[in-house]
Amino acid sequence: MENEGLKNYRVLVTATSYGHHDPRLKTRLEEAVGEVVYNTTGKPLTSQQLQTLLPGMDAYIAGLDEVDRPALLSTQRLKVISRYGVGVDNIDLATAAERGVAVTNTPGANSVSVAELAIGLMLSLARSIPEAVNVTRQGEWPRCSGVSLQGKTVGILGLGMIGRLLSRRLAGFDCQIVAYDPFPDEAFARQNGVELLPMQQVLAQADFLSLNMPLLPETRHLVNDEFLACMKPGAYLVNTARGEIIDEAALVRALQNGQLRGAALDAFCQEPPDAASTLLSLPQVLVTPHMGAHTDSAINAMGRMALEGCLAVLQGGVPQYRVV
Repeated sequence: MENEGLKNYRVLVTATSYGHHDPRLKTRLEEAVGEVVYNTTGKPLTSQQLQTLLPGMDAYIAGLDEVDRPALLSTQRLKVISRYGVGVDNIDLATAAERGVAVTNTPGANSVSVAELAIGLMLSLARSIPEAVNVTRQGEWPRCSGVSLQGKTVGILGLGMIGRLLSRRLAGFDCQIVAYDPFPDEAFARQNGVELLPMQQVLAQADFLSLNMPLLPETRHLVNDEFLACMKPGAYLVNTARGEIIDEAALVRALQNGQLRGAALDAFCQEPPDAASTLLSLPQVLVTPHMGAHTDSAINAMGRMALEGCLAVLQGGVPQYRVV
């Protein structure tokens, strides 16, 4: 049997949506290894919780957990962390490498879903859709005036997989698309009518600005007071990337003083955000619960890729998407 050598292995799965739309992913994993332990809390785990669960585990399919040095030092047998998603900023990669733990991820699995959500948030901001739904349900019948994407300039910061998919979908709205990326795909930009510009010019021109970049030391709190002051007055900001890219206090100031007309956020520095947060109380802010990757197609793709990366390492092979 191909997986007979894996029957002594134990696997921790903390990604709560793993196998949700395709139960065969759970079946395949459970049939391959000796034991699978699932996260039953319904949310990402803290370092302290991982320090209880990781000892004795050989593999780990990880959600957005706090995989820091103490958590990794608690393991004796761990061979692989297969990240269910693309971001690995919550994982101490240096300690993983030091401990000989392979780290894999699932690039591109959720790209279409995140790009679709970004467009949905743009349209919701432009047409005040959530507000219109609420007042109509309350028996009112207001004249809701909105903004069209047609003829506007949409700026994209980060022309990676998600940014490219977003630009292709925006093409049908007859808007001008400008983008900044430190390592741009110039051929793609030419073929798809995307104008590549320095970041400052993108900020100055964009009526809608979409953040589609990874969280790196140089992008943490990139969106600060100085950044926001450079944006076109009255513009909208959409973030479907990571919450830590935005200095949330600076964003509140830009919204309160009218520099920005509105913002839509799918990610926050603290998740879930404090219910008393000023940011959540502003009527011109739309908030969603980090749901960009939560579609049937994205969940199935992430699950399949995470499973394949996990089993590849356990079988002594080379995973397709290894980070360290």
